[in-house]
Formats: sequence, structure tokens, C-alpha cells
Amino acid sequence: MNPSVERQLIVFDFDWSMADQDSDRWIFEVLAPELRRKMKSLKEEVQWTDLVAMSLRELHAKGGTREQIEGALKIMPFHPAMVRAVTTAKAKSNPRTTFLCLSNANSVFINTILKEKGLDTLFDEIITNPAEWDPSGLLKLRRRVDPSGTQHTCQVGCSPNMCKGEELEAFLARHQPAFDRVIYVGDGSNDYCPVLRLRSEDIVLCRTYRGLQRRIQKEGENDGLKCKVGYWGGAWEVEEYFAKFDEL
Repeated sequence: MNPSVERQLIVFDFDWSMADQDSDRWIFEVLAPELRRKMKSLKEEVQWTDLVAMSLRELHAKGGTREQIEGALKIMPFHPAMVRAVTTAKAKSNPRTTFLCLSNANSVFINTILKEKGLDTLFDEIITNPAEWDPSGLLKLRRRVDPSGTQHTCQVGCSPNMCKGEELEAFLARHQPAFDRVIYVGDGSNDYCPVLRLRSEDIVLCRTYRGLQRRIQKEGENDGLKCKVGYWGGAWEVEEYFAKFDEL
């Protein structure tokens, strides 16, 4: 055990970081491939969260049910090694670990999957786009940052629905004193902004061959990236990292 690390924060992106799929795309691939194809053709024209919300309305109009959506989410790939990794870290008292989920998915998708995996009490906070079922079975999704209100000021490239860097800094401000170490597990280009906010004592675990790796390698040096970087391809490697971090 590293005696200098008594309190640590582990931050997870959800799609392709904690889970082994993209929940927004997965449900349409399973339930309505024609809507998935339509999303692919519109993704450059329509903001992504708005596009998912629109596609959920179309799925509902076609007869798609809450039970079908929940069923698809429950079978979405999620590696047993990831369950072991986070469960073991949560159970340790030294260091004491706080878990934060910071995701561009939505609250219903994330909570449905976490409950299915027995991880519904893992996260101290889940910061994502809000969603709720209406009485007809429609899943109503909206952006975390309301498009009609004050917008975030990110200059790094976050999506309009949320600046992950601003959200991480706000979370850290709410949870003083500062954590001895922050570990960020991510994969996408929208994880780059929060990773830039990490300190030299912090660590990013970056999934290989995805947008975050490309941005770190292309822009990290010029942008003053301070944290340590570890790369992984499969959940079993995240489990390995977690097991050996006590030696760092």
C-alpha cells in the first residue's frame, strides 16, 4: 500500500470504458437496425443526445416497449473482469475509494445495466443526461445542459450536452479535501477534456485504438497533459492496473 494515498477517486466513462459496448447504439442495433442506420446518416447533422431522443420516440411509435429496451440493455456486453475490478476496489478500506460515473449516455441506460450487474450501489454520483419513462412506455431523454439555457464554455471539444471537464472540476469542488489520487478510465475523444484537468499524481487508463488515445498522442504534449497514462484493451487489464496501483 502506498502510504500517501488514503483517499482516491475512480472516475469511469460508461460506454466502451466500463461497459463493452455503446448503449445508445446497442439498443437500436438489437431492436431496430433501420433506426440505427438512420442515426448513422444523421449524426453529423443532429446533436447526438437529441438524435438518440428522436430515435427513442421513433422506436416507441413503431411499438418498441420499455421491456424490450430494458431487455436489450441487460444483455449488453459487460466483462466479468470489470465487475471484479470495481467490486474489489470498492470493498477496500485502504485506500478509501469514491466512484464517479461521468458519461454522455443517460441515467436510465446506465442504472438499468448497473442493476443487472449488481453494481447499483457502486457510484457515489452518476453525472449524465437525464432520462425517465413516461406512462406510455416512452423513454424521454434530454441533454444535461439545456439547449435553451446557459451553455458550457468548453474550448477543448466537448459535446454541447455536457462538458466533462467542467463537471469533473465541480465534483472535486464538492468533495473537499482533495483526493490523494484520481484515476480516470475512459476511451473517447470527449474524455480528453477532463483528463487535461488531472494532476501529475493522477492516472488516466485509456482504452486503445479509440478517440482518447488519438487525442492524447496528438495533442497531449502541446496541451500540457500532466497525468500518468496507462493503456488497456480489455477489462482484465483494468483489473490488473487496479490490483497493482497500491504499489505506485
